[in-house]
Amino acid sequence: MAVTTAPAQRHALPAARRRAGFGGALRSEITKILSVRSTYWTLLALVVVTIGIGALSSGGAASHVGEIDRATFDATQQSLAGLYVGQLVIAVLGALTITSEYSTGMIRTTLAVQPRRVTVIAAKALVFAAVSFITGMVASFGSFFLGQALMSSHHLNVTLGQPHVLRAVVGGALFLTACGMLAFGLGAILRHTAAAITAAIGLLFVVTILVKFLPHSWQVDVSKWTPALAGGQIWAAEVSPGSHMFSAWTGFGVLAAYAAIAIAAGVILFRKRDA
Repeated sequence: MAVTTAPAQRHALPAARRRAGFGGALRSEITKILSVRSTYWTLLALVVVTIGIGALSSGGAASHVGEIDRATFDATQQSLAGLYVGQLVIAVLGALTITSEYSTGMIRTTLAVQPRRVTVIAAKALVFAAVSFITGMVASFGSFFLGQALMSSHHLNVTLGQPHVLRAVVGGALFLTACGMLAFGLGAILRHTAAAITAAIGLLFVVTILVKFLPHSWQVDVSKWTPALAGGQIWAAEVSPGSHMFSAWTGFGVLAAYAAIAIAAGVILFRKRDA
């Protein structure tokens, strides 16, 4: 007598209850940016370079104290001089945050999991901005305290409680974040790492140098609209007499506007182009 067996029961996987949301996209981007070793090295380089150059600048001021006009000397800006180079370091990371997925092809996997493109790029931007700001705070406060310690023996130092000093130090972190977001937006537009880094360095560094070669009558009008020069007003505690630059927050607004325009253009292109 043949023995019959019941057919094996098939267990179907439960259907997804809902589409991947913004929270999931955020967690994914946090994992991505923190799981890449180059992120840590770049952020470490940012902190070391910013603090190191700030210390050299502060030490140089202390060694030439007799040549300094104390009435116009900005000890806060002097100690934060490393931000001039730090902006280039964070620009590299900002470009890599978006372009690295194109170079590896991972952008297709990302969009397969989360097809809502605005959600993807918004999560990337938010995570990168948070990482940039936190690292920028470490670099800015580290530069400030070390710089003031180096200048204190000659009574050139200031404290956080003095007018505009705390705003300038926190402004250093905001400046780095905005520079990184500008590079992020350029990366979304160009989708190529080298091209995005080159464009960011051109806007933040090369244009700043070229403006210096313009006739003085032109510099007055052009320099205030230059991204790095305008944004740099946020980490200055003192305003030079007769300065033609925008005020601290207005100047930072100019830099932030550049970054916002680049990101908006990147979002539009990201929605229209193939991965």
